[in-house]
Amino acid sequence: MLARNPDLHCHSTVSDGLLSPRDLVARAVAHEVDLLALTDHDELAGLSDAREAADAAGLRFVNGVEISVSWGEQTLHIVGLGFDAAHPPLVEGLAQVRSGRDERAERMGAALAQIGIRGAYEGALKYVGNPALVSRSHFARYLVEIGVARDVKSVFDHYLVRGKPGYVEHDWASLEDALSWIHGAGGLAVIAHPGRYRLSNDELEKVFARFRDLGGDAIEVVSGSQGRECTLGFARVARRYGFLASRASDFHGPLESATDIGCADPLPEDLIPVWSHL
Repeated sequence: MLARNPDLHCHSTVSDGLLSPRDLVARAVAHEVDLLALTDHDELAGLSDAREAADAAGLRFVNGVEISVSWGEQTLHIVGLGFDAAHPPLVEGLAQVRSGRDERAERMGAALAQIGIRGAYEGALKYVGNPALVSRSHFARYLVEIGVARDVKSVFDHYLVRGKPGYVEHDWASLEDALSWIHGAGGLAVIAHPGRYRLSNDELEKVFARFRDLGGDAIEVVSGSQGRECTLGFARVARRYGFLASRASDFHGPLESATDIGCADPLPEDLIPVWSHL
């Protein structure tokens, strides 16, 4: 599939984005995106609305999802692209991943209350578009609202990552399961935003090697949350491991995301784009 301005990672209100699937598609069209994947966290419920809106606008659309994966003490994210959204093992697996999110959110609220930030769980719910999926981003938006921090990134840095007072452990999917669900549904598996993980270079290489050994297909060489040097580094990774290359904004909402939908940097020209296999 050829594309001039693809965006293969973005979020709607079905997970932790700020725009509905239809409004997200409208913004993509306005920014001249010509190939779009909606990749909500562990959730497929927005795909039908997004596809309907994309079809009406003449925008090519592929099914997407961002699966949360436990890797030691880290949470990784694996994007699935171009899969059958009705494939039972994928649907059932994602439902299992989502289960327990409510309890996790309540525990996050309790942990924040212990340091004097009361009512955070109830406040986070005001930002939730899908009652089945309460995320850290919803907490972060509420904490910005009440003046605890100046922006969402600051909330994550000081309250919601490992070692900070609002962080709560949760068991996600295994890497093996995530790739099995995606490939079983006929899709391609992509390591999302590899530059965002709090891993050493050696630890990150272990992720890449295991992903390759399990049949992983691609990495986001370009992600909206990284600079040019990171892009060049992950281009070298793609060449070394034989990965396809993806391009993504990881857009969540206006004024909140580092890069708007359709506005990520181009891929280095010598890489094989993942959309050529969709």
